[in-house]
Amino acid sequence: MSEYQPLRTIEEVDLLDMDDCLDGYRYGFAGGAEPGSDKSKSFWHGWRNGKMDRGDIPHDDASGQLARAYVNRQRAH
Repeated sequence: MSEYQPLRTIEEVDLLDMDDCLDGYRYGFAGGAEPGSDKSKSFWHGWRNGKMDRGDIPHDDASGQLARAYVNRQRAH
């Protein structure tokens, strides 16, 4: 089990390193195992999204909440 908790707010995403997120996404989408504590929360968040998009783990309440927050932010601009 990860030391990180799924992100639920845009404010949490704003604190992430997007390069690490992309690296983690690619790793997860390629089927990589859950990263350990040697990786950042940004990498882990990307990995989690890659695994969900690949269909290895289900989309959950946290991912839905974050998606809704992202859409609401985009609509506000």
